Amino acid sequence: MSAITTQVLPDSGADYDWDDFVATHPDGTLYHTRAWQRIAARAFGHELHPLCARDARGRIRGILPLVRLQSRLFGHFMVSLPYVNYCGALTDDDAADAQLMNHACKLGRSLGVTHIEFRDRRPRTTDWPVRTDKAEMILDLADSEDAQWAALTSKVRAQVRRPGREGAVVRSGGSELIDDFYRVFSRNMRDLGTPVYPRTLFERIAEELGSRAEIVVVYLNDAPVAAGMLLHHGLTTEIPSASSLRHCNRLGVNMLLYWSCLQRSIARGARHFDFGRSSIDSGTYRFKRQWGAEPVPLYWHYWLRDGQAPPRLNPDNPKYALAINAWQRLPLWVANRLGPPLSRRLP
Repeated sequence: MSAITTQVLPDSGADYDWDDFVATHPDGTLYHTRAWQRIAARAFGHELHPLCARDARGRIRGILPLVRLQSRLFGHFMVSLPYVNYCGALTDDDAADAQLMNHACKLGRSLGVTHIEFRDRRPRTTDWPVRTDKAEMILDLADSEDAQWAALTSKVRAQVRRPGREGAVVRSGGSELIDDFYRVFSRNMRDLGTPVYPRTLFERIAEELGSRAEIVVVYLNDAPVAAGMLLHHGLTTEIPSASSLRHCNRLGVNMLLYWSCLQRSIARGARHFDFGRSSIDSGTYRFKRQWGAEPVPLYWHYWLRDGQAPPRLNPDNPKYALAINAWQRLPLWVANRLGPPLSRRLP
């Protein structure tokens, strides 16, 4: 077996042969690509550490994109990758995988981080702590819109139809819909008590990915009331960000949004729809299950410096309950002003 060496690629804007490796690897995702790293660097200002394992002939055998985050509020750590559900090491074999993980741990020590969060889709044979309370929710799509509609329960179909009777309409497109998307998204994030991601994130996604990024918006009385961003990669469509206005949910606008997203995915030839991650048996988990989505376990592994306890940087942590409650009470313009700088440091 050829010796494996690991390096940190020096230029976050250069592709080298990284993207060729991702494109041909069966587990390669959009988030492993250099394009996504450029989005993270430009929208969030993240400090990138893209690790690359090569054999003696210089061929890539594995990659691991890492981001370093540092703030007084959330601490000093690394993650692969923030915002997304999964983006662990992508390798050809165990030797390359071991090299990447060892290099990542050495890098973490040299940078003085407290921990590294590896968002894996598979369990690792280590004694590291691992979170298994979340799952991807994946729907295998039918061959046609009619077949997908027939697969829904009568209750779901009725909920999808209702907004139409109230005059709701749906539009899909690109960057021209970012204003309407963000109006809904930012209000919903405030209502959830969560700092909103910067608008520039969605602008950079649309700019970098072009037609692979799509926005779907539901309007009621000409006002946006539900919206989502779709990302198309290979045979999978994912919806990493979606929101609806709470006072309109009784009309089923969120149901119409998701049905419209499924329609767009089927029209583009997708075979799988990724609803995103949910905590097992949570409200969002049950919402996605009603569409026929099946849970696929996520394994978030933690390297911890000096035997520290695993982090709990999530809204379920009682430590953040008061902050969440206070955030929900902020005027929207205040939340939208304060949120983006804070969200840049969220994992």
